Amino acid sequence: MFGGDVAGEIEKLYAAVPQIRNIFYVMGKIGEGTFSSVYLAVARLKSGEDRKFALKHLIPTSHPTRVAAELQCLTLAGGEENVMGVTYCFRKNDHVVIVMPYLEHDCFVDILHSLSFQEVKEYIYNLFNALKRIHHFGIVHRDVKPSNFLYSRRLKQYALVDFGLAQGTPDTQIELLKILQTKKQGSCSKSNLHTISGNIPVPRDVVLPSSTKQSVKRHWSHSQIKPGNNGKEGLLGGSTQRSVFGERNFNVHSTVIHEVNAEKNIKQFKITDATSRKLAARKPVSAKNTSGGVARKAASTCPASLTCECYARDQVCSICLARTRQVAPRAGTPGFRAPEVLTKCPNQSTAIDMWSAGIIFLSLLSGRYHFFNAGDDMNALAQIMTIRGSRETAQAAKQFGKTVLCSKDLPAKDLRTLCEGLRQVCIAPTSGTESDVQKQRAALQMKMIENQDGWFLEEACATPPANTSESFSYMSSADRMDSGQSTMNGWDKVPDEAYHLLDRLLDMNPATRLTAAEALSHPLFKYDL
Repeated sequence: MFGGDVAGEIEKLYAAVPQIRNIFYVMGKIGEGTFSSVYLAVARLKSGEDRKFALKHLIPTSHPTRVAAELQCLTLAGGEENVMGVTYCFRKNDHVVIVMPYLEHDCFVDILHSLSFQEVKEYIYNLFNALKRIHHFGIVHRDVKPSNFLYSRRLKQYALVDFGLAQGTPDTQIELLKILQTKKQGSCSKSNLHTISGNIPVPRDVVLPSSTKQSVKRHWSHSQIKPGNNGKEGLLGGSTQRSVFGERNFNVHSTVIHEVNAEKNIKQFKITDATSRKLAARKPVSAKNTSGGVARKAASTCPASLTCECYARDQVCSICLARTRQVAPRAGTPGFRAPEVLTKCPNQSTAIDMWSAGIIFLSLLSGRYHFFNAGDDMNALAQIMTIRGSRETAQAAKQFGKTVLCSKDLPAKDLRTLCEGLRQVCIAPTSGTESDVQKQRAALQMKMIENQDGWFLEEACATPPANTSESFSYMSSADRMDSGQSTMNGWDKVPDEAYHLLDRLLDMNPATRLTAAEALSHPLFKYDL
């Protein structure tokens, strides 16, 4: 079922946490990220039923407080309203394994173009439900994306997973998120982690191993194993009602920038008027010729009241170099980060999760995934401006203390026209291999998005892609109805409320962006749910 490399990893997992071997048969690896690996496993219940679980093995370098905070999020907020809960937790030395129910779900990319509009409404409504739940507890997920919101199309079940990057709001109910916010991560004893999770009752429906150690094969050849004592060591957690988890999710998380320790001693220098005048008179210096040492030296001698001299220029002046480095969280996945994250706004809230939900909704309505794909934060912000407009971006940035300058005035695009045009490209027939078709459609979509003179579908698609014997076919919704097509899955009747909701989710200003509770009350969901 799995290759030699994965088999070796499973054996290492058994060796690292021996209790796993006595209870679970690990079938294979279903996900891997920077901070963890996820495995599919089966446990035998007392009833004789075999139940699937997802085992999340956290890398030993994960800080104990961060691990315990993730567990608290799962135990307090999880198990209800489409939020994944925790069933058990094992620990031995530095190795922690979180056991969660498994949901055999659909891959977002595979079903994106076959979903009906009604299914899209249900999907996004259930996502809002999950976000409302965690936001009620003061949890900011920070990594909302399709691979972290699992969906079983057959069962109509949903699950928000992976709280490894979660942070707390100022009034969070997750005590350990408060610790992560207010203190520098220091030493945290393993006993604390055990205490935090150990108050969860041990489930009664899973068969614990006998005192005699058995191999995996022998363990699975018996219909039932009597409970004993050895298997209880290191077993922490409680059962949940929801049967959810796991996707082939090979995430690469960005580095979280932590606040500088407030107790660190920094020598202060008195600034004189003469020094200020000298700094103001200096010529701008090239950014690429400036070392970090020069910037740090200037930071200790420059007053904050001086006016920048390099605005709208391709150089950096001494005044800008002297500014104190602003530290703000940047955790999350590229393409789903909110504008306030991209511009390093220090005061980030649950609104960043709602922006990410808006990007998912944008993909669902347009059929394009990933919708945004930039290599760095500034290019990501530029891509957002092509959709939301440069003036709107600059105005919103001012609201959270940032200045955004764009060399060209980019008008905001009409969201309905944008999404309908992209969706037509996605479903348009063509020839060639599947890989060629995807490349052709992606190229056409980018041409349509980047057209700054307006939305001209015919112009963007006037020249068919090279090496194709069949041209793409484009028709408006009205043309499709006139042509007698009977299976539009509701996409010929998308109401204005859908695009109004999308517009409110993609509000560039986090202060006026819809909350999860407000989104659930949107007129789009008034009927048919």
